Amino acid sequence: MASSKDGRDWVAASHQSLLKARNHLRALHGSVASEIREEVEQARKQLEDAYAFLEEEIVRLRAPERGNAPSSAASLDSAALTLEGKPDVAAVRSYLLDLQRGICQTLEGVDGAAKFHGEAIEREGGGLSRPRVLSDGPRIERAAVNFSHTIGPTLPAAATERRPELAGRTYQAVSVSLIVHPRNPYAPTTHANFRLFLAEKSGAAPVWWFGGGFDLTPYYGFVEDAVHWHRQAKEACDPFGDALYPRLKQQCDEYFYLPHRDEPRGIGGVFFDDFNELDFDSCFAMTRSIADHFLPAYRPILERRCDMPYGERERDFQLYRRGRYVEFNLIYDRGTRFGLQAMGRTESILASLPPIVKWRYDWQPERGTKEAELYEKFLVPKDWLSPTEGR
Repeated sequence: MASSKDGRDWVAASHQSLLKARNHLRALHGSVASEIREEVEQARKQLEDAYAFLEEEIVRLRAPERGNAPSSAASLDSAALTLEGKPDVAAVRSYLLDLQRGICQTLEGVDGAAKFHGEAIEREGGGLSRPRVLSDGPRIERAAVNFSHTIGPTLPAAATERRPELAGRTYQAVSVSLIVHPRNPYAPTTHANFRLFLAEKSGAAPVWWFGGGFDLTPYYGFVEDAVHWHRQAKEACDPFGDALYPRLKQQCDEYFYLPHRDEPRGIGGVFFDDFNELDFDSCFAMTRSIADHFLPAYRPILERRCDMPYGERERDFQLYRRGRYVEFNLIYDRGTRFGLQAMGRTESILASLPPIVKWRYDWQPERGTKEAELYEKFLVPKDWLSPTEGR
């Protein structure tokens, strides 16, 4: 008969094997063909069930045998139980606060006049909301660079609809989310966010993941800008393997898409969510690399375009296209939905919306115009770093 130690060893090994398989299926789900995606999803759910069962076994085996004093031999190894251990939320919070500060300083420098209005709002349980909003600048019409650290008793539905096994857990979410709406129609809007989620339950291993990325939404397309943007995105990903940039680019193209319009929001960038397939330090390093490449990617484009001459026609098209931004944020964006469901501060959550927008009924650009070129050459899936497609 197998010893209790053999059983504990088997549970620990199975726990780690299932973790690897689960993360592999999560990564695979977004890239497989639609006809087999349902099968992959079913396999993922089965693995989640098995993973949850093993977590319960871990809790049971951790408990000392009835009537005996606790001993190290009566429990699994701590590192195995908690995967890579509880993440360092304080380190992520410190980094993101510094990131917010640096981005705000850079954008103020580019605008040359307007300043960010800042607030610090203490939240329950030691959380913090620190919105920073710039308005009515000569070059930047609206920018919001918001830091948030939310601590809650149960995950909102926006966080559990794809991870139902986490329902009922307490959570922490620490993030920076930003948007820049330039005044000049030739300067593109940009969005970025970087976040860590931690979900915990008594007697169970903590579950954590990183998410984020950056994307670009031009109103008038420039190949030079698109190539530069994606080159920076690739350089951010390259230290973590050649396959990472194509994968995160595809995820970005798929996420920032408006099904009801059958069009992408912009030219993409990189996007990731539920990312915990590496150890915590490596996942954090990858997130920092992408975040640190945001300003080198966006600032040269903004400075190159923000003083170009334009007229009423270009401004009118910019305001029309901003409507797509509003539609995506209010209908599909997970961060917006999460913030509202978590009872976050509405003014801060909706500060990402452009200050002036237009809608038209059934409008189409004239063929052969720069407005039509945006749809034909830029709002299409494209490998911007390919020697043939990127030019």
